[in-house]
Amino acid sequence: MKVTISFKHLEHTPSLDEKIHSKSEKFKKYFDGNFEVQWTCYTQGQDQWAEIKLIGPSFTYHAKGKADSLYKSLDIVSNKLEKQLQKKKGKWKEHIHHKHDEPIKSIPIKDMIKDEDDYQEYLEEESA
Repeated sequence: MKVTISFKHLEHTPSLDEKIHSKSEKFKKYFDGNFEVQWTCYTQGQDQWAEIKLIGPSFTYHAKGKADSLYKSLDIVSNKLEKQLQKKKGKWKEHIHHKHDEPIKSIPIKDMIKDEDDYQEYLEEESA
């Protein structure tokens, strides 16, 4: 996992850096392999904004949040992204464990034929 942090119109502090890295560690449980986390923190008016972009080989997730404190906006944006990942992971699990209908080849012919006359014709054809 590669973490990239950029600040616009803000001072970079070690405590912010530590908070961002701890929030980024949460995302490891959703993916195996290499992925990149890009954080962008900036101010706009009185609001503190945080954006996160999660980039992998076949996926990209993005979330954006604002609050009156940068720490709150980091919490908001990481929670938004984690909800997206939980939803996607739920869909993956459901797809993998989805019970498919039994293939037609495994159903005996006598079970497919509902009419007694059709079944008798089938038996006569088989014996001939």
